[in-house]
Amino acid sequence: MCKLNSILETLEFLILVGYYYFEAFILFICPPCKKNVAGEIVLITGAANGIGRQIALNFARLGATLVFWDIDEDGNKETIKLAKENGAKGVYAYRCDCSNREEVYRVADQVRKEVGDVNILVNDAGIANVKTFLDLPDADMEKTIRVNIMAQFWTCKAFLPAMIACNRGHLVSISSGTGLIGANKLTDYSASKFAIIGFLESLAFELQAAGKKGIKTTIVCPSFINTELSTGIRDTWLLSPQRQLTGIIATVIRYHTTLPVHAYFILKVKTLQRKHVKINKEPTRVLISLPKISIPAILTWALAAAVLQHHIQGFPLWTQVDHCLSSEQAQFYGASVCSVLPTPP
Repeated sequence: MCKLNSILETLEFLILVGYYYFEAFILFICPPCKKNVAGEIVLITGAANGIGRQIALNFARLGATLVFWDIDEDGNKETIKLAKENGAKGVYAYRCDCSNREEVYRVADQVRKEVGDVNILVNDAGIANVKTFLDLPDADMEKTIRVNIMAQFWTCKAFLPAMIACNRGHLVSISSGTGLIGANKLTDYSASKFAIIGFLESLAFELQAAGKKGIKTTIVCPSFINTELSTGIRDTWLLSPQRQLTGIIATVIRYHTTLPVHAYFILKVKTLQRKHVKINKEPTRVLISLPKISIPAILTWALAAAVLQHHIQGFPLWTQVDHCLSSEQAQFYGASVCSVLPTPP
């Protein structure tokens, strides 16, 4: 009987994998209708430059009311100027150090009083230290975690209650390709980006369980973008902010869950594990039982990695039969293959 149950679980898993892969493909070729963001209050952290500024300018063209957060006041002023040139009617900018919890909550209160409840929250603020793990000062690592992930906890805590009250809103988190696959000399950055994906996935499940289906979530996992943040990263495949921006805006206004859209397949397959997670009534114990489908799961993740590979450049995926890095990946790491990856078993 146990063997039969295991076979049935495996068959169920494979059928659902096929279904989700087909669903992801359909969403890719037939995306949902665009939503109208005119008049919506859109708050963007890290809006003073780079991709945050470009997101702001595109929302300006769509008629949204814009709120900018950044520690760079001069950059904020320049973004305001450009947003107005692009048709923005209501634009507000606030100096906010996203690594400071008290300041995040204080400025959030100020926004609610002066502008109103935020409808779309775009968490873009982020920093990166391109150093080996042992060369990273503890203070730098802690700041990376505070800016890249803790700030997202705080901003969502500040603005989500109003969204829940009206069952309407959209949370957008800019993660990274390094939130799916780790990268050399980006240990703290990659860890924070992995955390963003786990956080927003879990929050989406909470909202779904609470019946708040009017609140959408989007995780953006771009490759490296040619902005100030990527200084020190050597990659011939750095994307321009304008190129990546097109995908981000389309993803948000079409209610996609992930960017690249293919990553939706990975997130859906991961949800198959949820029914095997059991939380004991005792407050200090959490029991996790995994299904006996390790071989199909491994094959599925291998397929997912292959699907994502042409979207993500410069990450440690074995790309040839002799387990070498591609030329682009080798250039990114600036090291020999042996010094980057161990010999696979």
